[in-house]
Amino acid sequence: MNGDNPPPPPPSSSAPSRVTLHLGHLPSKKDIKAPWPRTPTRVDPNNPPWPAYRGYHEYSFAHATMQSRLPTILGKAIEDAIRTLNTESSEERVVDLAECIDRMGDLMTDLSGNAKLRPIVDDDEADVALWNKEIAKFFQGKDFMNAPWLFAEAYKYRRLHESFSVSKFWRDYDVFYRQKCDTFSRSTDAVFELSLRFADPFKISDTLSPSEKVEAERLMFLELTQVCLWGNSTDLSLLINMTEEQIKALQSTGGDSLAATEKNILGNDMNRLWDHVKTLREKTGGRVDFILDNAGFELYCDCVYADFLLQSGLATQIRFHGKRYPWFVSDVTKKDWEWLLNTMVYGQLFPNASDVELESLRRLGRRWKQYEKEGKWVYEQHPFWCTGYTFWDLHSEAPDLFLHLSRSDLVLFKGDLNHRKLTYDCAAPASTPFEVAIGPMASSAGAPVIASLRTIKSDVVVGLGPEGDEVAERLDKAEPGWKISGKYAVVLLSEGRPGEKVRFA
Repeated sequence: MNGDNPPPPPPSSSAPSRVTLHLGHLPSKKDIKAPWPRTPTRVDPNNPPWPAYRGYHEYSFAHATMQSRLPTILGKAIEDAIRTLNTESSEERVVDLAECIDRMGDLMTDLSGNAKLRPIVDDDEADVALWNKEIAKFFQGKDFMNAPWLFAEAYKYRRLHESFSVSKFWRDYDVFYRQKCDTFSRSTDAVFELSLRFADPFKISDTLSPSEKVEAERLMFLELTQVCLWGNSTDLSLLINMTEEQIKALQSTGGDSLAATEKNILGNDMNRLWDHVKTLREKTGGRVDFILDNAGFELYCDCVYADFLLQSGLATQIRFHGKRYPWFVSDVTKKDWEWLLNTMVYGQLFPNASDVELESLRRLGRRWKQYEKEGKWVYEQHPFWCTGYTFWDLHSEAPDLFLHLSRSDLVLFKGDLNHRKLTYDCAAPASTPFEVAIGPMASSAGAPVIASLRTIKSDVVVGLGPEGDEVAERLDKAEPGWKISGKYAVVLLSEGRPGEKVRFA
């Protein structure tokens, strides 16, 4: 044994379990503000322009949606499919629908158990590659609660569609169709309030001077913009247990009611919007695009608004953009579009209505169907609208659609979901200018003029002006649920990059 190398001491039982560094000699920590918004070149779902809302944020509406609202909505969807199953007689169709219901049950298990987000099955839809690309790039290993709320919520509706789209007989089944039809049938007062006013073609008295005519038209435009805005109040995904009286109160369209509600438009660019459409007519009219939100009464209000734009010469063509399949409960599909126009002309939906009321509705419906035949109204449905991408990615992930919209003279985005997608659904300060919040949709070459008509039903709020942060703080204290109540709204305008639009002969 070599005495020059004594054995090492035994390991100490009191060795520290972790290393603690004492940093007393380093400079003190600085209060550094994060660079919000991030620059567009760095933005992606894991690097949002401002912090994203996620389902595990217990203070947010995202949490209430992911934990309670979505399972409730899915449960009602399953009930609807079972109701249909019980009326079927063909064994092949019954078995096929039962398998759809089983897949919905699997989705409920995943949603309730906060499962990881798996790829979308290839069901021959045009959006499969877009979905799976985004999941693979940004959401590997993410679950329903820790993925950004906007993506997780959209993913749930895409999985719901997949439950039917892989079937033989039920590919186009709409589990929300009954609800959408029923809500319109319960909107009697508001429907006839508008049909009786607008059944006859719009006409301004010849006794008015030119300036008086313009002023009358301006007032009509502002009032109908509000009708179009507040028609969004009846979003079915939020009205799960609302009574008929509550729905009627939300849908009141009388002039006094609209005057009272204008003070609740917190960011109000309606006068700028009027100035823009007025210049379109001076250039012999233009094309206006509606990115639609809800079916039923809101779509009806959108059509009344579009009818006025055409008749007054403020527009020469209207393009309506809906969803390719059932989406977020009440969003417009082609079936909803056709149902509304045909119900107005041929339907028996309002048994207690007078002959005068029914005739006013039929005349409106016939005029709108004629617009379709003449190509003045066009209904479209692009796959991109049913993806999890925000509209910050529209120019890169759907360049054909972006180019198509760049040819429009005004693009009206309706409702809360479209607003969330425009603004990346982030916790941006309320004073953030709308054009900053929508990023490439305002700054990219060819970006169209955009207006967002939105009743506020989720956490993101921007465009409230320089004092917007103080306004939001006051409301947070006075009305803690103001961001989800639908009581407040915004009408916000972005003037785009018109000098760089791509024009075609």
